[in-house]
Amino acid sequence: MTDAGRPDALLKQLGPTGRGRLKVFLGAAPGVGKTYEMLVQARRRRLDGVDAVIGVVETHGRVDTDLLTKGLERIPKRRIPYKGHVLAEMDLDAILQRHPRLVLVDELAHTNAEGSRHPKRYLDVEELLAAGIDVYTTLNVQHLESLNDLVARITHVRVRETVPDSILDRADDVELVDLTPEDLLQRLNDGKVYLPDTAEQAQRNYFLPGNLAALRELALRRTAQRVDAQMLDYMRAHAIEGPWDAGDRLLVLISGRPGGNALVRHARRLADRLRAGWTAIHVETGRVEDGAERDRVAAAMRLAERLGGDARTVTAASEADGVLDFARANNAAHLVLEAPHNSWWRAPFSLSTARQIIKRGGDLNIHIVPERKNGAEKAARHRRKPPRLDAYAGSFLFSATALGIGLVARHGLDVSNVALVLLVAVLASALAYGLVPSLFACLICALAYNFFFLPPLYTLTIAAPENIVTLGVFTMVAVIASHLTARVRMQAILARERAGTNEELYRFSRKLAGIGAMDDLLWATAYQVAHMLDLHVVLLLPDGENLDVRAGYPPEDVLDSGDMAAARWAFAQGQPAGRGADTLPGARRLFLPLRTARGVTGIIGLDGKKDGPLLTPDRQRLLDALLDQAALAIERIQLAADIDRTRIRAETERLRAALLTSISHDLKTPLASILGAASSLRLYRDQLEPAARDDLARTIQEEAERLNHFIANLLDMTRLESGAVAPQLDLIDLADVVGSALRRAAPLLSRHPVALEIEDGLPLLRLDPVLFEQVLFNLLDNAGKYSPIDAGITLRAAREGDKVRIRILDRGEGLPESDLERVFDKFYRVQARDRQRAGTGQGLAICRGFLEAMDGTITAANRSDGKGAAFTITLPVPVP
Repeated sequence: MTDAGRPDALLKQLGPTGRGRLKVFLGAAPGVGKTYEMLVQARRRRLDGVDAVIGVVETHGRVDTDLLTKGLERIPKRRIPYKGHVLAEMDLDAILQRHPRLVLVDELAHTNAEGSRHPKRYLDVEELLAAGIDVYTTLNVQHLESLNDLVARITHVRVRETVPDSILDRADDVELVDLTPEDLLQRLNDGKVYLPDTAEQAQRNYFLPGNLAALRELALRRTAQRVDAQMLDYMRAHAIEGPWDAGDRLLVLISGRPGGNALVRHARRLADRLRAGWTAIHVETGRVEDGAERDRVAAAMRLAERLGGDARTVTAASEADGVLDFARANNAAHLVLEAPHNSWWRAPFSLSTARQIIKRGGDLNIHIVPERKNGAEKAARHRRKPPRLDAYAGSFLFSATALGIGLVARHGLDVSNVALVLLVAVLASALAYGLVPSLFACLICALAYNFFFLPPLYTLTIAAPENIVTLGVFTMVAVIASHLTARVRMQAILARERAGTNEELYRFSRKLAGIGAMDDLLWATAYQVAHMLDLHVVLLLPDGENLDVRAGYPPEDVLDSGDMAAARWAFAQGQPAGRGADTLPGARRLFLPLRTARGVTGIIGLDGKKDGPLLTPDRQRLLDALLDQAALAIERIQLAADIDRTRIRAETERLRAALLTSISHDLKTPLASILGAASSLRLYRDQLEPAARDDLARTIQEEAERLNHFIANLLDMTRLESGAVAPQLDLIDLADVVGSALRRAAPLLSRHPVALEIEDGLPLLRLDPVLFEQVLFNLLDNAGKYSPIDAGITLRAAREGDKVRIRILDRGEGLPESDLERVFDKFYRVQARDRQRAGTGQGLAICRGFLEAMDGTITAANRSDGKGAAFTITLPVPVP
C-alpha cells in the first residue's frame, strides 16, 4: 500500500474525537508579542460568538496588553499557600466546571506551585484538551526540551522550565510570532518588555543581538519543520503524489557516562529533521555499573520516552555488538553516538565503541556527537568510585595461596607448571570479584613469579632472555584470561538474574491461574510486586462510587487524603498519578492503573524506601509484566462473578415466572371451584337436594384444604431459603409418624389402596415429627397425583446397616432418566396433564430441604418391577 491516502494520515487530519483543539503562539524570545497576538485573536473569536475566557494571562505591566483583556471573562486564580507566602495559580477545576469553548493559557512552560494537581502548566492544558475545551497558549522556543542544550550553548543560560516537543507536535495550529532583533531590542529599551532595572540586566546577559538572531533562526526552523510535517500529512491524506520519504529509523546509544541527556536531545532534533522514528538503546554487557551510572542511564531513558522516543535495553557481549544487532533487526538507518573518549594508554590496545561501530557499521549512517559537558558533568567524569578493599584483599589472598602452593610444589614441578598454579589465582579473582581486582591479582602473580621462580631468585632481575619471554607470555595470558573470565562472570550473573526473574514470573502466572478468590489474588499480587521490586504496595478496587484498599504488603488499609486523591484521579483518567508522575506529584505513593481490554480494573500504589524515582525502565517493564498478569486475573474473577450474578438473575427470573404461573393457574383452580360451589349454595340452596348441598359443601372444604396445602408449601419453601427451619429433633417411632401422615393424606388417597411394609423392630429415629410428617405427606400426595385411579401405592421401611431406608412406590408413568435429579428443583414438574391434580411444583423440593435439615437424604428412581416411580429416604440410626 502506498503512502497516498493512508488511513493513519486521514485520521490525523480529523484529529481525536471529542478532544479540544490546541493553538500555540510560538516566539523566539520574551517580548515579541505572543500574548498580545493571542488576545487579539481571542477577541475576534469572542465577536464571532465563541465562549472565550481567560484562564491565566500575564501582562507584565504592559498597558496595551492589559487593555486587550478587558471584555473577556477572567476565571479567578486559585490561591496556594507556599512557605509563608500565597501564590496565585490558574484554577484548573474552576475552568473545567465552567467549561467554556475556548480558554487562554499564557506561558505554557510555567512550573506550578507545590500542591497543584500537576507540576507543569502544559499538563493542565492536556487535561483541558481532554475535556473538549479549545486552548490558546504561548511558548518561547528556548523552552522546547530538544533545544535545551542548543539554547544553553548559544545564550550561556540553562533554561530550567521545559516542555516536551510532543506538545508542539500534537498542536492543531502553530503560529510564529516574529520580530527582528533590532525591533525587539527597541521594545526592550522602551520598557515594553521588562521594567527598567530588569531590562538593563537582560540586555547585558540574554538579549544580545547574536543570541536573538540565533533564537529567531531556531524558531523559524522549528516552525518550518512543523509546516513541512503538516504538508506531508495533507498530501498523504488527499492522495497527492510526491517524493515520499522511506521513513528511516534512528538509534541513539545511551551509556552510563555523563552527557546522555544532551545525546538524547540531539537525537530528537535529528529525528525531527529526518522525519524518522527513533529509539534510545542501552546495552548491558556484564560490566558492573555503579549507582551513579545507573541513575544517568535511567534519566536519559526517561527523557527519551518524554521526548516521544522508545527506550530499549538489550544484552550483548559488547556495546558494539548489541547496537549493530539491534540496528539490523529493526532496519535502522541512522545511529547517534558520543565521540570516542578512550584514555591515551588504552587507545593502542583496544578500539572504543564508536570506532568498532564505524569499522563494522556497513551502510549505517553514523552521527558522532562531540562531548560537551558542564562543570558538574566534568566532575562526574573524573570522579572515581572508591576502591573495594574487600575485593583487593580477596585477590591478594588468592595470589598468596597460589604462591604458597607453588613454593611447596616447585621442587617436583617445572617452572612453567607453577605459572599455571598462579594463573588459577587470577581466574579465581576474576570469577569472585570482577575485572579490576583480577588485574591486581595478575600484577601480584607476575611479580611473585619473577621474584620466587625465575633465576636469579629473590630479585626482580631476569638473567636469561628466554625467561623474559616466559614472564611476558604469563602476564599476557593472565590479563586476557582475567578479561574473559570477568566478562563470563558478569554475563553469568545477568543470565542468572534474568532466569530468576523469568522463573518468578512463571510461578506468579501459575499461582494466579489457581486462585479463585479476589482477596487471595490481590494479596498474592501485592506480595509478588513487593518481593520482586522491593517496594511497599497497596491495591485498590472500585466499590460503587468509591475506591477501597483491598490488599497491601506490608499490610496497610488506610491512605491519607493526598494519596486517595491521586488514586481516584488515576482510576478516573486511566493514567499514572502521585509520586514522580505528572499529576499530584506531592503524594507519597505512585498510583498506576491496572488495565485490560475492558478498561481500568483497579489501581496499584507503590512506595519506596529511598528517595528519587521508584522505577527505572527495566523495573517498569518488569512491573508492567506483573500488572498485566494481575489485571487479567482480576478481570477473570470479576467475569466469573458477573456470570454467577447473571445466572442467579436468570434463575430468579425463571422462578418468578414459575411462581406467577403457579399462582395464576394452580392456585386459581381451587378458588374457582370454591366460588362455584359457594355461589350455587347461595343462589339455589332451596332448590337443591340435601345430598347435592353436602356435595357442594364437601367440594368447598376439599378445595380449601387443597389451597391451604399449596400455600403451606410456599411458606415452607420461603422458610427453607431464609434459613428459618430449625428442626426440633427427638427420638420418635417411625410407625407413629407414618400413621399420622396416612390419616392426613386419606382424602387425597381415597382411590388408591396403600400397602404398608414396615420391618418389625425398627430403631427409634432422631427426627422432627412435624417436618418428617410433612415429608411423607408430600410424597404420598405426589404418588396419588401421578398414579392411575385404583393403582396401589406401597410404603416400605427397613434397616440397612446403620441406616433406615423408607421407600414410597407408585404405579404411574415413572420418571425420565434426565429428570431424576431435576424433580427436586423448585417449581419443576415432569408432567402436567389435565387428568392429574394441579400443584406448585415445590413438594419434592421441600422434602429434600426438610430431610437435609435432619441429616437425611432423598433420591428418585424408577421401579425395577414395572412402571412407576420410587422415592427413597435414607436416615441415620442414632448412636445409643
